[in-house]
Amino acid sequence: MRQPTHSPGPRPTIVALCGSTRFWDQLAEANLYETAAGRIVLAPGCNLKEPHSLWADPVQADRLKQQLDTLHRQKIDLADEVLIVNPGGYIGDSTRREIAYARSLGKPMRYTHPVQDGDDRG
Repeated sequence: MRQPTHSPGPRPTIVALCGSTRFWDQLAEANLYETAAGRIVLAPGCNLKEPHSLWADPVQADRLKQQLDTLHRQKIDLADEVLIVNPGGYIGDSTRREIAYARSLGKPMRYTHPVQDGDDRG
């Protein structure tokens, strides 16, 4: 069996995407651009705002939300930097918590849109 080959050179930057899943299309667009720029992207994998059998039951949905929040913090742990996807400058409560967590780890952060002073404080 042939072993996979890896390109020489340093590992690409790993970026974690954070933002409200109400902006699912913008998260996908950011993923596209970051990937095209040669970065490894860690992004939300479930959009609980869209109907799906995995979270149709409210108890299941709550349990899954907690699991996904933990998983996303672990993605931030792995990331070299964090990109906040914030169309129109919007940053919701979950994203504020993620920003505060990333800051506590000293992760560099970028934003897709300008933020007002204090708007991104966790």
